[in-house]
Order: sequence, then structure tokens, then C-alpha cells
Amino acid sequence: MTGIRRLAQQLNMSIGTVSRALNGKPDVSAETRRRVLEAAAAAGYVPNQAGRALRKGSTGVVGFMMQTGHEITGEGDVFFMSVFDGVQTVFARHQLDLVALLCSSEEDPDAYLQRVVARGFADALIISATKRQDHRIDFLASRNIPFIALGRSETDAGHPWIDLDFEGMAEVGVSRLIGKGHRRIGIFAPLDDANLGFVLVDAYRKVLARHGIDFDPSLIFRANPNERGGHAIAHAIAAMPEDRRPTGFVLTNEIMSLGFYNGLFEVGLPPGEAIAVIGRDSPQAHFLVPKLTCFRLSLRDLGITLAESLLAIMPAYAEHYPFGTTRKLASLELVEGASDCARI
Repeated sequence: MTGIRRLAQQLNMSIGTVSRALNGKPDVSAETRRRVLEAAAAAGYVPNQAGRALRKGSTGVVGFMMQTGHEITGEGDVFFMSVFDGVQTVFARHQLDLVALLCSSEEDPDAYLQRVVARGFADALIISATKRQDHRIDFLASRNIPFIALGRSETDAGHPWIDLDFEGMAEVGVSRLIGKGHRRIGIFAPLDDANLGFVLVDAYRKVLARHGIDFDPSLIFRANPNERGGHAIAHAIAAMPEDRRPTGFVLTNEIMSLGFYNGLFEVGLPPGEAIAVIGRDSPQAHFLVPKLTCFRLSLRDLGITLAESLLAIMPAYAEHYPFGTTRKLASLELVEGASDCARI
């Protein structure tokens, strides 16, 4: 406590008062806090975070686990950066810090998470890329670690989660294309056992059945969720017999539309003419021609909701966010463009 003792002597205050001012305690006047913070900044004082964590029994850090790798995150993917912005906006209110935990695509995510938890440097966790059966959920619940999932799973520990409304995207997107005369409608699904793929395909089948259209498994196109994956789907469509090709397509990944457009132009099936396309909004998609008909969601707002819902289950912050356990679908708005042409 050498640093804080020097500050206390310099300001002629007790060590306790200086400590409470540095930690933002409410029993310190605004003027006292101002003097302490100014003196600390002038002296270049940096608190010993390890010591503070030991005394408080917490680290002030929340980890956000995401998987990385070219095949997973794609090129220029801004999804997580926008979500992070919203999350940290909330955490900053409570002097909490967000740390991205990057699990390589070549590493087992269960083993990675166990290693992170064993090191004990985070008070809570946000997990993403949820699987149909996700062992991380049971593991965190068994360790009594506060966590929230960005995505649903059949593994249920009574935990909070927020997911995109993939059912709504299937309902609105597929129904819209059917209303424009399309009967062979393709959709994208991930290559792995990500739960979103199961949710989306199930919703897609239900929409088709309600409209009296038979389900054709050849219209489910599996690829990596990146530009290359979208490009590959376009070429796979071109390789199909003309009478078996989809005439409309719904993409639920925000970055794939760029590769899909490029691939369709390459194979002579221009989007908005030969094939109707509905995708996800992204900064890059704003430059597509024809203008993409797309689903839009504020990723920053999604991050805010994610952070507030996590703090709602943490006793130190629950009084600020009396939500209980959040289980919520984030709805998306359809923005009309010129890419979802009517069937000729």
C-alpha cells in the first residue's frame, strides 16, 4: 500500500478515505473524490488490481468467449465488435471491464473454457456459438459461475440466454419469397452442430409445410459462415440442374451476402434477376447492387441487453437490473431492397 499511503500523506487524508474515493464509494464527497483522483493522476498512481481483487473477492472482469479462425469469423466480420461496444457501455457504469477470450478453431472449446475458469481471472462469463448439446453450460452451472449465453441450446441449466430470432427470419423471409411466386427456396445452415442451424432448418420446414410446399433437403446449403462460404453456395447452385435450383434464397449470416453476390454474378445468375436474395444487414452490404433486402438488428443494443441480463443474475448488481433470468429472442426488422425479385 505504499502508493496509496503516499497519496494519503500528500492530501492529509486517511488511507481509508483515499481508498474509498479511488473505488467510487458513495460515502465520499464529490470534492474529496475530485482531489484524490487529480492527485492520483498527477502522481501516476495505478492501483494494484491483484491486491484489490483479493480483498474484494472479485476481479471486476467479465470474459466473453468466442471462437476464432478464418472459417468461423470470416473476413471483415464486425458482428462481435459491435456487440462488445454495447456490452462495455453497460459494464463501464459499474467499473467492470470486458475481456475477449479467443478460443482457436483448432482447440476444443470445452477444454479452453475449463482452463479459463481454473485461472479465475473473471467474475462472470458470456459464451457464444452455442451447440445443440453444449457441455460448457453444464460445466459453468456446476461451478456456480454467473454466465449468459448468446444463443440457445438444448442443454438447459436454467441459465439466461439471448438469441437472434431465427424462426422469425425464416417465417418472414421464406413467406415473402413464396408470396412473390417462388417455390424452390434455399437457405444456409452451418457445417457444424451449432444450434442455430437446427432452429433455422426446423422453422424453414414448418413455413414450407404451412404453405403446402414439400421440403427438399437439397435446398439446404451448408457452408462456413463467411464470404468464401457464400461464394461456394453460389457455385453449388449453378452446378445443379436448372429445374432443381432454388429461385430464391435466405441467408441468415451477415457477412455471407458479399461472397454470395459475387459468386452469383460469376456463374451468370445475377442476384435480383435470376435468383431472389434476402440476407442480413452489415456495413459491407450497404454497397451491394442491387440493394440487398435484409434483416436489420442493432448489434450495440443486443450487447447492452446481453450485459444487463448478465448483471441481473449477479447479486452485486441485481438491484440495478431487476429482470430475473432473461430468456429472450432478439427480433430483426426486414428492410426492403431490390434483391428479392418476383418469380418470372
